[in-house]
Amino acid sequence: MKPDEPGWLKEYLEFRQELLKDLTVESKKASHPEHSLYRVIQPTGLMYGQAVDSLDHPNSAEWSDRDRMKILLAESLISSSLLFYDRQIKSPNELSEVILKTLESIGNFYNNIFPELATPTKTLFGRKKTPLELAERILDKRVDLTASDKENFWVHFFHNSLLFLDIFIFGQWIHTNADKIVSDFFKYEREELRFSVVKVIAAAAHANKTVEFEERKLLDYFLQSAHLSTDKKKEAHAIFEKGIELEEINLPTNNSWILKKYFLEMAILTIWADKRVEGNEQEFLKRLTVYLSFSEDDLENSMMAVEGFVLEHWDQLNYLQNKQDFNEVSDRFVARMSKVTNTNRTKLLREVQESKELMELLKKAKSHELTESEKKQMQEMLIVVLKSIPTFVIISLPQRFLTLPILLKILPNNFFAEV
Repeated sequence: MKPDEPGWLKEYLEFRQELLKDLTVESKKASHPEHSLYRVIQPTGLMYGQAVDSLDHPNSAEWSDRDRMKILLAESLISSSLLFYDRQIKSPNELSEVILKTLESIGNFYNNIFPELATPTKTLFGRKKTPLELAERILDKRVDLTASDKENFWVHFFHNSLLFLDIFIFGQWIHTNADKIVSDFFKYEREELRFSVVKVIAAAAHANKTVEFEERKLLDYFLQSAHLSTDKKKEAHAIFEKGIELEEINLPTNNSWILKKYFLEMAILTIWADKRVEGNEQEFLKRLTVYLSFSEDDLENSMMAVEGFVLEHWDQLNYLQNKQDFNEVSDRFVARMSKVTNTNRTKLLREVQESKELMELLKKAKSHELTESEKKQMQEMLIVVLKSIPTFVIISLPQRFLTLPILLKILPNNFFAEV
């Protein structure tokens, strides 16, 4: 598959058919489709403006960042459609029909809501383009609007994290009849949601009463990519200079769990811009959590989600590379995970005891040095055990970071003495 050549979308759909089929089952098992969508999108980096998931394709090492971002956007839009599909898909033909309808919706969505991406539905010679051809061309054009500065995590973050809002609005769009009134509403929502991000950035930047240089640059990066109207840009600068209270933000969350999660994690990353999280900034995040009707556990989970993502992809996020910073983030993340595992000690013990292979490895480890292969096997099994905890079902665990020595730090004290 070559994402920079015509026909890439068809090849992608063929390559991912098993995953797409699994998503139709996942949507019926999960407590809420938004939780499932978060589990699909968050590990890819798309929410944070990155494209770090290689989709396990044999040619992925040859793909550019732009190619990877385009494929992840296509996957996320299609995943959103399948997860919110309201009927059980019973056959491959029915799955194909749903995906074809989704491709038509992608073309209609961008042509109606993103006038700057308007793409003719017919070729130069009058032939009507297929939904696949139209979606492929529009996704190419959409990703052309994103940033390509590989050297700066924050440029990527604020230019490209807006792709998440595409996915969110698309999830609403596919359940409507796309007449002019509906299109006008979604155009308005697009601008309002983007402007809400400005408010969150401004509130987070002022949390410690001082707007840092890094935070001021964030607004510049964001405004370059948000395509706000001239009036909205002026208002954005004014809000950023004077700050804004949480009560004045009026985030249009519509009780959407994943949209509120996005705003919370945008705030967390904004506060991370100067690589320090001070006391009053932590207090701001707690107040934002309450404002979003989330619990303290929700804040902890989002902190773990962001920290885990950064740790897992440290080598790829060039701007963040610094040994001391890595150790600080690592220590905080391990402490957060340890708190969760201690709370769930009894459940973890039960899960370990139910795994015959893991019990045999643990028994051997008490008297013999394990081989490298056995250590890797134990690492993989312990991660599976951790995923039995509800907290670690919602957020993605950084599997490369969670080496066996790290896992042994995270598990409760004297955990294996009770096994």
